[in-house]
Amino acid sequence: MASKLVTIFGGSGFIGRHLVRRLADAGWRVRVAVRNPNAALFLKPMGSVGQIQLVQANVRDERSTARAIEGSYAVVNLVGILAESGQQKFGAVHAMGAERIARLSAAAGVARLVHISAIGAAPHSDSAYGSSKARGEAAVMTHFPKATILRPSIIFGPEDRFFNRFAAMARLSPVLPLVGGGHTKFQPVYVGDVADAIVESIRQDKAAGKIYELGGPHVCTFKEILHYVLKVTERRRLLVPLPFGLAGFMAGLTGWLPGAPLTGDQVKMLRHDNVADPKLDGFKALGLTPDSMEANVPTYLWRFREHGQFTAPAPQ
Repeated sequence: MASKLVTIFGGSGFIGRHLVRRLADAGWRVRVAVRNPNAALFLKPMGSVGQIQLVQANVRDERSTARAIEGSYAVVNLVGILAESGQQKFGAVHAMGAERIARLSAAAGVARLVHISAIGAAPHSDSAYGSSKARGEAAVMTHFPKATILRPSIIFGPEDRFFNRFAAMARLSPVLPLVGGGHTKFQPVYVGDVADAIVESIRQDKAAGKIYELGGPHVCTFKEILHYVLKVTERRRLLVPLPFGLAGFMAGLTGWLPGAPLTGDQVKMLRHDNVADPKLDGFKALGLTPDSMEANVPTYLWRFREHGQFTAPAPQ
Protein backbone atom coordinates (compact mmCIF):
# COMPACT_ATOMS: atom_id res chain seq x y z
CA MET A 1 0.00 0.00 0.00
CA ALA A 2 2.89 2.36 0.65
CA SER A 3 3.48 2.60 -3.10
CA LYS A 4 -0.16 3.33 -3.93
CA LEU A 5 -1.60 6.80 -4.15
CA VAL A 6 -5.10 7.89 -3.11
CA THR A 7 -6.36 11.28 -4.26
CA ILE A 8 -9.06 12.86 -2.11
CA PHE A 9 -11.10 15.70 -3.52
CA GLY A 10 -12.35 17.86 -0.67
CA GLY A 11 -9.92 16.22 1.73
CA SER A 12 -9.65 19.19 4.07
CA GLY A 13 -13.35 19.10 4.98
CA PHE A 14 -15.34 17.43 7.72
CA ILE A 15 -14.97 13.84 6.50
CA GLY A 16 -11.66 14.43 4.77
CA ARG A 17 -9.57 15.17 7.82
CA HIS A 18 -10.64 11.87 9.39
CA LEU A 19 -10.08 9.96 6.16
CA VAL A 20 -6.61 11.42 5.60
CA ARG A 21 -5.48 10.30 9.03
CA ARG A 22 -6.79 6.76 8.55
CA LEU A 23 -5.22 6.34 5.13
CA ALA A 24 -1.90 7.72 6.36
CA ASP A 25 -1.93 5.39 9.37
CA ALA A 26 -2.56 2.46 7.02
CA GLY A 27 0.48 3.39 4.90
CA TRP A 28 -1.13 4.88 1.79
CA ARG A 29 0.29 7.91 0.03
CA VAL A 30 -2.34 10.63 0.09
CA ARG A 31 -2.89 13.50 -2.32
CA VAL A 32 -5.38 16.06 -1.04
CA ALA A 33 -7.00 18.09 -3.82
CA VAL A 34 -8.50 21.33 -2.51
CA ARG A 35 -9.24 24.81 -3.78
CA ASN A 36 -6.92 26.41 -1.22
CA PRO A 37 -3.92 24.22 -0.27
CA ASN A 38 -2.66 26.75 2.30
CA ALA A 39 -5.85 26.24 4.30
CA ALA A 40 -5.19 22.49 4.37
CA LEU A 41 -1.67 22.58 5.79
CA PHE A 42 -2.99 21.19 9.08
CA LEU A 43 -3.26 17.80 7.35
CA LYS A 44 0.48 17.42 6.72
CA PRO A 45 1.44 16.29 10.27
CA MET A 46 -1.06 13.42 10.01
CA GLY A 47 1.46 11.45 7.96
CA SER A 48 5.21 10.94 7.71
CA VAL A 49 7.43 13.30 5.73
CA GLY A 50 6.22 13.47 2.14
CA GLN A 51 3.34 11.06 2.68
CA ILE A 52 0.60 13.70 2.38
CA GLN A 53 0.67 16.00 -0.64
CA LEU A 54 -1.54 19.06 -1.07
CA VAL A 55 -2.50 20.18 -4.57
CA GLN A 56 -4.73 22.94 -5.88
CA ALA A 57 -7.78 21.70 -7.74
CA ASN A 58 -11.35 22.78 -8.35
CA VAL A 59 -13.91 20.23 -9.51
CA ARG A 60 -15.40 22.93 -11.72
CA ASP A 61 -12.10 23.10 -13.63
CA GLU A 62 -11.08 20.36 -16.10
CA ARG A 63 -7.30 20.84 -16.07
CA SER A 64 -6.72 21.06 -12.34
CA THR A 65 -9.00 18.06 -11.75
CA ALA A 66 -7.09 15.98 -14.30
CA ARG A 67 -3.72 16.94 -12.79
CA ALA A 68 -4.91 15.91 -9.32
CA ILE A 69 -6.05 12.50 -10.56
CA GLU A 70 -2.91 11.68 -12.55
CA GLY A 71 -1.04 8.63 -11.21
CA SER A 72 -3.66 7.71 -8.62
CA TYR A 73 -4.59 4.16 -7.70
CA ALA A 74 -7.80 5.34 -6.06
CA VAL A 75 -9.85 8.52 -6.05
CA VAL A 76 -12.33 9.64 -3.39
CA ASN A 77 -14.84 12.41 -4.07
CA LEU A 78 -15.90 14.13 -0.84
CA VAL A 79 -16.82 17.45 -2.41
CA GLY A 80 -20.24 18.68 -1.36
CA ILE A 81 -22.08 21.77 -0.20
CA LEU A 82 -25.11 22.16 2.06
CA ALA A 83 -26.09 25.58 0.73
CA GLU A 84 -25.35 27.45 -2.48
CA SER A 85 -23.18 30.56 -2.58
CA GLY A 86 -21.40 32.38 -5.39
CA GLN A 87 -20.25 29.91 -8.04
CA GLN A 88 -20.70 26.98 -5.66
CA LYS A 89 -24.04 25.72 -6.95
CA PHE A 90 -25.55 22.28 -6.33
CA GLY A 91 -25.53 21.39 -10.01
CA ALA A 92 -21.96 22.53 -10.60
CA VAL A 93 -20.55 20.74 -7.54
CA HIS A 94 -22.72 17.64 -6.99
CA ALA A 95 -23.57 16.80 -10.61
CA MET A 96 -21.04 18.34 -13.01
CA GLY A 97 -18.16 18.03 -10.56
CA ALA A 98 -18.94 14.37 -9.89
CA GLU A 99 -19.21 13.70 -13.62
CA ARG A 100 -15.84 15.34 -14.25
CA ILE A 101 -14.06 13.36 -11.53
CA ALA A 102 -15.55 10.05 -12.70
CA ARG A 103 -14.84 10.67 -16.38
CA LEU A 104 -11.25 11.80 -15.82
CA SER A 105 -10.62 8.95 -13.35
CA ALA A 106 -11.74 6.42 -15.95
CA ALA A 107 -9.55 8.05 -18.61
CA ALA A 108 -6.54 8.00 -16.26
CA GLY A 109 -6.93 4.28 -15.51
CA VAL A 110 -7.80 4.73 -11.84
CA ALA A 111 -8.52 1.36 -10.21
CA ARG A 112 -10.99 2.44 -7.51
CA LEU A 113 -13.39 5.37 -7.23
CA VAL A 114 -15.40 6.09 -4.09
CA HIS A 115 -18.14 8.70 -4.39
CA ILE A 116 -19.85 10.18 -1.33
CA SER A 117 -23.51 10.90 -1.92
CA ALA A 118 -26.31 11.10 0.67
CA ILE A 119 -29.42 9.27 1.80
CA GLY A 120 -32.29 11.02 0.08
CA ALA A 121 -30.55 11.39 -3.27
CA ALA A 122 -33.38 10.97 -5.79
CA PRO A 123 -33.92 12.24 -9.35
CA HIS A 124 -37.36 13.64 -8.56
CA SER A 125 -36.54 15.06 -5.11
CA ASP A 126 -38.19 18.43 -4.43
CA SER A 127 -34.89 19.40 -2.79
CA ALA A 128 -32.21 20.84 -5.10
CA TYR A 129 -29.61 19.16 -2.89
CA GLY A 130 -31.22 15.71 -3.19
CA SER A 131 -31.83 15.91 -6.95
CA SER A 132 -28.30 17.18 -7.67
CA LYS A 133 -26.84 14.33 -5.61
CA ALA A 134 -28.87 11.87 -7.70
CA ARG A 135 -27.60 13.39 -10.95
CA GLY A 136 -24.08 13.05 -9.61
CA GLU A 137 -24.59 9.37 -8.81
CA ALA A 138 -25.95 8.71 -12.30
CA ALA A 139 -23.00 10.46 -13.92
CA VAL A 140 -20.51 8.53 -11.80
CA MET A 141 -22.00 5.15 -12.70
CA THR A 142 -22.15 6.10 -16.40
CA HIS A 143 -18.46 6.94 -16.63
CA PHE A 144 -17.11 4.61 -13.91
CA PRO A 145 -19.48 1.62 -13.48
CA LYS A 146 -17.23 -0.01 -10.88
CA ALA A 147 -17.36 3.01 -8.57
CA THR A 148 -18.52 2.58 -4.98
CA ILE A 149 -21.23 4.99 -3.84
CA LEU A 150 -21.69 5.66 -0.14
CA ARG A 151 -24.86 7.35 1.13
CA PRO A 152 -24.55 8.37 4.78
CA SER A 153 -27.36 9.69 6.96
CA ILE A 154 -26.72 12.85 8.97
CA ILE A 155 -23.06 12.76 10.03
CA PHE A 156 -21.93 13.76 13.51
CA GLY A 157 -18.47 14.46 14.87
CA PRO A 158 -16.38 17.25 16.44
CA GLU A 159 -16.68 19.53 13.40
CA ASP A 160 -20.27 18.71 12.40
CA ARG A 161 -22.81 21.33 11.34
CA PHE A 162 -25.79 19.64 12.97
CA PHE A 163 -25.27 18.91 16.65
CA ASN A 164 -22.89 21.86 17.02
CA ARG A 165 -25.34 24.22 15.32
CA PHE A 166 -28.29 23.39 17.56
CA ALA A 167 -26.10 23.37 20.68
CA ALA A 168 -24.94 26.87 19.74
CA MET A 169 -28.56 27.95 19.23
CA ALA A 170 -29.48 26.58 22.65
CA ARG A 171 -26.73 28.66 24.24
CA LEU A 172 -28.26 31.87 22.89
CA SER A 173 -31.99 31.23 22.44
CA PRO A 174 -34.63 30.25 25.02
CA VAL A 175 -36.48 28.21 22.36
CA LEU A 176 -35.52 25.70 19.67
CA PRO A 177 -37.67 25.06 16.58
CA LEU A 178 -39.19 21.66 15.95
CA VAL A 179 -39.49 21.90 12.17
CA GLY A 180 -42.53 19.93 11.03
CA GLY A 181 -43.23 19.01 14.64
CA GLY A 182 -39.87 17.24 14.99
CA HIS A 183 -41.13 13.94 13.59
CA THR A 184 -38.50 13.51 10.83
CA LYS A 185 -36.39 10.43 11.47
CA PHE A 186 -32.60 10.31 11.24
CA GLN A 187 -29.98 7.61 11.68
CA PRO A 188 -26.96 9.68 12.83
CA VAL A 189 -23.63 8.19 11.81
CA TYR A 190 -20.19 8.96 13.26
CA VAL A 191 -17.76 10.66 10.88
CA GLY A 192 -14.97 8.24 11.82
CA ASP A 193 -17.16 5.31 10.80
CA VAL A 194 -17.85 6.94 7.42
CA ALA A 195 -14.09 7.37 6.95
CA ASP A 196 -13.57 3.68 7.82
CA ALA A 197 -16.23 2.73 5.26
CA ILE A 198 -14.35 4.69 2.59
CA VAL A 199 -11.10 2.91 3.43
CA GLU A 200 -12.80 -0.49 3.23
CA SER A 201 -14.45 0.49 -0.07
CA ILE A 202 -10.98 1.06 -1.49
CA ARG A 203 -9.56 -2.13 -0.03
CA GLN A 204 -12.36 -4.58 -0.79
CA ASP A 205 -12.84 -5.73 -4.38
CA LYS A 206 -16.44 -6.74 -3.61
CA ALA A 207 -17.33 -3.07 -3.01
CA ALA A 208 -16.79 -2.15 -6.67
CA GLY A 209 -19.99 -1.12 -8.43
CA LYS A 210 -22.09 -1.17 -5.25
CA ILE A 211 -24.17 1.36 -3.32
CA TYR A 212 -24.04 1.36 0.48
CA GLU A 213 -26.35 3.32 2.77
CA LEU A 214 -24.66 4.18 6.05
CA GLY A 215 -26.61 4.76 9.24
CA GLY A 216 -25.67 4.59 12.89
CA PRO A 217 -26.98 2.00 15.38
CA HIS A 218 -30.05 4.04 16.36
CA VAL A 219 -32.92 5.74 14.53
CA CYS A 220 -34.26 8.84 16.27
CA THR A 221 -36.56 11.73 15.51
CA PHE A 222 -35.51 15.34 15.16
CA LYS A 223 -37.27 16.04 18.47
CA GLU A 224 -35.34 13.25 20.22
CA ILE A 225 -32.06 14.62 18.85
CA LEU A 226 -32.79 18.11 20.20
CA HIS A 227 -33.72 16.63 23.58
CA TYR A 228 -30.38 14.78 23.55
CA VAL A 229 -28.46 17.95 22.66
CA LEU A 230 -30.09 19.76 25.59
CA LYS A 231 -29.29 16.85 27.91
CA VAL A 232 -25.62 16.79 26.92
CA THR A 233 -25.23 20.58 27.13
CA GLU A 234 -27.14 20.65 30.44
CA ARG A 235 -29.58 23.30 29.26
CA ARG A 236 -33.35 23.64 29.54
CA ARG A 237 -35.01 25.13 26.50
CA LEU A 238 -38.54 25.20 25.14
CA LEU A 239 -39.07 23.14 21.98
CA VAL A 240 -41.64 24.88 19.80
CA PRO A 241 -43.31 23.05 16.88
CA LEU A 242 -42.81 24.96 13.61
CA PRO A 243 -44.97 23.90 10.63
CA PHE A 244 -43.06 23.17 7.43
CA GLY A 245 -44.79 26.02 5.60
CA LEU A 246 -43.82 28.62 8.20
CA ALA A 247 -40.30 27.17 8.48
CA GLY A 248 -39.89 27.44 4.71
CA PHE A 249 -41.11 31.05 4.74
CA MET A 250 -38.72 32.02 7.54
CA ALA A 251 -35.82 30.21 5.85
CA GLY A 252 -36.60 32.12 2.66
CA LEU A 253 -36.10 35.36 4.56
CA THR A 254 -32.91 34.39 6.42
CA GLY A 255 -31.50 31.30 4.69
CA TRP A 256 -29.18 33.33 2.50
CA LEU A 257 -27.40 34.79 5.53
CA PRO A 258 -24.04 33.24 6.57
CA GLY A 259 -24.59 30.87 9.49
CA ALA A 260 -28.36 30.76 9.05
CA PRO A 261 -29.89 27.79 10.96
CA LEU A 262 -31.74 26.45 7.91
CA THR A 263 -32.19 27.22 4.23
CA GLY A 264 -35.43 26.73 2.31
CA ASP A 265 -33.92 23.71 0.58
CA GLN A 266 -32.99 22.13 3.89
CA VAL A 267 -36.55 22.58 5.12
CA LYS A 268 -37.68 20.60 2.06
CA MET A 269 -35.22 17.85 3.00
CA LEU A 270 -36.66 17.71 6.52
CA ARG A 271 -40.01 16.63 5.06
CA HIS A 272 -38.50 13.19 4.42
CA ASP A 273 -36.94 10.65 6.79
CA ASN A 274 -33.18 10.23 6.50
CA VAL A 275 -32.80 6.54 7.35
CA ALA A 276 -30.78 3.81 5.64
CA ASP A 277 -32.75 1.47 3.39
CA PRO A 278 -32.61 -2.01 4.99
CA LYS A 279 -32.74 -3.52 1.49
CA LEU A 280 -29.35 -2.03 0.65
CA ASP A 281 -25.96 -3.02 2.03
CA GLY A 282 -24.49 -0.96 4.86
CA PHE A 283 -21.70 -1.11 7.43
CA LYS A 284 -22.18 -4.81 8.10
CA ALA A 285 -21.46 -5.70 4.48
CA LEU A 286 -18.14 -3.86 4.80
CA GLY A 287 -17.29 -5.68 8.02
CA LEU A 288 -17.80 -2.61 10.20
CA THR A 289 -19.88 -1.82 13.29
CA PRO A 290 -20.95 1.84 13.62
CA ASP A 291 -20.48 3.75 16.86
CA SER A 292 -23.24 5.53 18.77
CA MET A 293 -24.02 9.18 19.47
CA GLU A 294 -23.66 8.52 23.18
CA ALA A 295 -20.06 7.41 22.73
CA ASN A 296 -18.99 10.51 20.82
CA VAL A 297 -21.27 13.55 21.02
CA PRO A 298 -20.57 14.38 24.71
CA THR A 299 -16.83 14.52 23.96
CA TYR A 300 -17.27 17.69 21.92
CA LEU A 301 -20.57 19.25 22.99
CA TRP A 302 -19.38 19.80 26.56
CA ARG A 303 -18.02 23.17 25.44
CA PHE A 304 -21.61 24.41 25.10
CA ARG A 305 -22.36 23.82 28.78
CA GLU A 306 -22.59 26.88 30.99
CA HIS A 307 -19.40 25.89 32.82
CA GLY A 308 -17.74 23.91 30.05
CA GLN A 309 -16.24 20.64 31.23
CA PHE A 310 -16.51 21.74 34.88
CA THR A 311 -19.45 21.26 37.21
CA ALA A 312 -21.42 24.28 38.38
CA PRO A 313 -19.90 26.02 41.43
CA ALA A 314 -21.56 25.31 44.74
CA PRO A 315 -24.01 28.03 45.87
CA GLN A 316 -22.57 30.48 48.38
